[in-house]
Amino acid sequence: MGNPKAFLTINRKEAGYRPIADRIKDYGEVEQTLNSEDRRLQASRCMECGVPFCHWSCPLGNKQPEWQDRLYKNDIKGAYALLIATDDFPEFTGRVCPALCEKGCVLNKVHEPVTVRENEAAIVERAFNEDYVHACPPKKRTGKRVAVIGSGPSGLACANQLNQRGHSVTVFEKDEAIGGLLRFGIPDFKLNKSVIDRRLNLLKEEGIEFKTGMKVGEDITADDLLKDFDAVCVCIGSGVPRDLKVTGRDLKGVHFALELLQQQNRVVAGAEIPKGERITAKGKHVLVIGGGDTGSDCVGTSNRQGALSVTQIEIMPKPPEGENPATPWPYWPMILKTSSSHMEGCDRRWLLDTKEIRGVDGKVKEVVVEEVEWEKDPETGRMNLKHTGKTETLKADLVLLAMGFTNPIKVGLLEQLGVELDQRGNVKVDAGQKSSVDKVFAAGDASTGASLVVRCIASGRKAAQAIHDYLMK
Repeated sequence: MGNPKAFLTINRKEAGYRPIADRIKDYGEVEQTLNSEDRRLQASRCMECGVPFCHWSCPLGNKQPEWQDRLYKNDIKGAYALLIATDDFPEFTGRVCPALCEKGCVLNKVHEPVTVRENEAAIVERAFNEDYVHACPPKKRTGKRVAVIGSGPSGLACANQLNQRGHSVTVFEKDEAIGGLLRFGIPDFKLNKSVIDRRLNLLKEEGIEFKTGMKVGEDITADDLLKDFDAVCVCIGSGVPRDLKVTGRDLKGVHFALELLQQQNRVVAGAEIPKGERITAKGKHVLVIGGGDTGSDCVGTSNRQGALSVTQIEIMPKPPEGENPATPWPYWPMILKTSSSHMEGCDRRWLLDTKEIRGVDGKVKEVVVEEVEWEKDPETGRMNLKHTGKTETLKADLVLLAMGFTNPIKVGLLEQLGVELDQRGNVKVDAGQKSSVDKVFAAGDASTGASLVVRCIASGRKAAQAIHDYLMK
């Protein structure tokens, strides 16, 4: 390392966010950037530990100490080469990954981990700006054809890896543009869509074929796929949202979270949405049901649309702040997370179960919630939900259901392929991501259930290796 004792004298310094008063007026990325010298100093804080738990924590196995050293020495070309050796899209993970690596950093024992995620984003942006990133099409083709269904992070990673190995890859996407939830789920204030387009242009130059507006299972059958391609990888995500089965669910103004997020992303991209179909929080009291990242995205979007108030409720207990003895370092800490969206204005509440949605003239007006408790069964150790009977009525003109996703959509492609599903309804795969049907593989949320972008990329890479081995036997 260039400065092995830097962590003793240099404190963690984050780039921070744009001022709230400015950022809630637009959909520009909320994160700021450090100047190059400060970024180098942050990279120098890496201790190059004997056991790099950052590497151990990362689903992709990124070699953080190595590229931190390259960044400190201002070798951006070398740092970028190390990054893309394990991560196909560091510009995505550098923006939206929850940084599992930082939670495993030895310096996190004193809550001063290296700014790994920000450093990663800085490396890739400098690499693009300094012209170190170029299309690298394969020199030879194998003659094998692979179909990838879905263009989210797992599908793009799988396609990229297979293309680099010389196979001809066609990516089928049901929506009008490539990117999956990267494009139509994650808000622009977290991931500007020009970042996706920049990478897509490279993938196209390298020879990957993209077909948008193609619903596989409708516009093209599974039989046609199996006949025309040597292998198929299903990367359709976990598309079935968890629903809320209570009285009033069908009232106008009650929507799944992705209905709001996808529509707003399309509006930012320039789409014209008919007035009667427009979902907006402007001038409304918004209730977000679900305390995860999708719920947080709804909070940020609602504030930008001009909500009068935003309340986010969660059925689980409030996590501990700062420390949680149940999840010690280097494990992922189950502690309270406060996102940039929460900072912009949100009343967060826990231990509330939704009992009824009420409305006037067919439109939602209020939601009845009940306080709950979680009790540990002394025999099994299982936590059981207990209803207290204490209810409260919350004002709500717009209700957003952000309670996660259950499994991939079965109708169409999965039914036609006849793949076996696991107990949770995901595509059942072996250690090599292969399904029960010959030639058919699956990756990402379609095989694991809803997960992180970084895990999806790792899954796509793993599937690509297995498909390559299958094709070249």
